[in-house]
Amino acid sequence: MNKERVLSGMQASGKLHIGNLIGALSNWVKLQDKYDCFYFVADWHALTTGYADTSSIKESTKDILINFLAAGLDPEKCTIFIQSRVLEHAELHLLLSMITPLGWLERVPTYKEKQQELKDRDLSTYGFLGYPLLQTADIIIYRAKYVPVGIDQVPHLEISREIARRFNYLYKEIFPEPEALLTEFPKVVGTDGRKMSKSYDNAIYLSDKPEEVEQKLRTMVTDPARIKKTDAGNPGLSPVYQLHKIFSSKEEQEKVAVGCRTAGIGCIECKKILIKNVFKVMEPIWLKRNELINNPDVLHDIVDKGTEKARKVAEETMRFVREAIGLY
Repeated sequence: MNKERVLSGMQASGKLHIGNLIGALSNWVKLQDKYDCFYFVADWHALTTGYADTSSIKESTKDILINFLAAGLDPEKCTIFIQSRVLEHAELHLLLSMITPLGWLERVPTYKEKQQELKDRDLSTYGFLGYPLLQTADIIIYRAKYVPVGIDQVPHLEISREIARRFNYLYKEIFPEPEALLTEFPKVVGTDGRKMSKSYDNAIYLSDKPEEVEQKLRTMVTDPARIKKTDAGNPGLSPVYQLHKIFSSKEEQEKVAVGCRTAGIGCIECKKILIKNVFKVMEPIWLKRNELINNPDVLHDIVDKGTEKARKVAEETMRFVREAIGLY
C-alpha cells in the first residue's frame, strides 16, 4: 500500500540549534515511519534575503545535511536532497509565476513583516516577493499531500493551496492541494530567555562541542529574584525551567520546581540536572556528526541518491505540467 507523501525543508541560512531539533527534526524522524517523506535543504531560499553575501550557504547546506542524519533521519526511510540540484523546482517556479496575481504575493503575512525585521537589507527584489511561489513549487512538484506546520504557519500554506487550485482550474487537475499536518512545535527558549534564534545569539547549536553546551547552560539566566541560594524563586520565570520541561523527566521537573520555590535547591544544582539531560539527547547526535564529518563520502552518497530519487519524481511531474500547459 502506497504511503501518503510529506514534504518539508530547512533554509540554508545558518547552523541548526536545539530549537530546530525539538521543533522540527524530532517530528520529521517520527513521520518517516508512517509517510513517504521528502526532506530537503532549501539553498535557493537562502538567497531571497541573503543574496548579497552567499559565503556561508555551501557550508550551511553541508552542516544541515549532517544534522538531518545525526538527528535520526534514515535515507532508507526518507528522501534527503538539496533543492538547487533538482532544476525542475526552478522550471515550475517560473511557470507558476505566469499565473499568480501580484496581489496574492503582496498579502502573504511575512512579506511586510520580514521587510520590517530586516531593514538593513534591500528586499525590493522579485526573489523575495516570489518566495511563496518557489515554496509552492517545492511542495507541489512532489505532489505532497501533507506539509508539517504549526498552527501559526497554516496561513502561509494557504497560498500554495490557492496556486495549485488555480493551476488545476486553468489547465488540468495535476496537483493535490497540500494540507497542513498540524504539529505542536514547543517554544524552545534561548540562553537569554527569549525564543532561541541564531539572530539573537542565544542558541545552543547541534554542532557545538560538549564544553560549549555546558558553558552556555551554566551561564543561562534564571529567576532574577533568586540572588542568593536561600532566596525562594518562581520556576515559571526561569528559562532554565522551561528547558527542564522539554529535556527532564516529570520527577526531575517536580524536584526542581519545588526546590526553586522553597530555596531547597540552588541554581547551580538545577542547571547540573538540565546539563545531564541535554547531554543524553545530544551525545548520540555528536557521535553521528563525527562519523559523517570523518567520512564525507558517506554523506555525498546519501545526498546523491536522495537527489536522484527526488529528480525522477520532479521530472515525471513536469512532463505532466508541460503537457497540460501545451508546451511542445
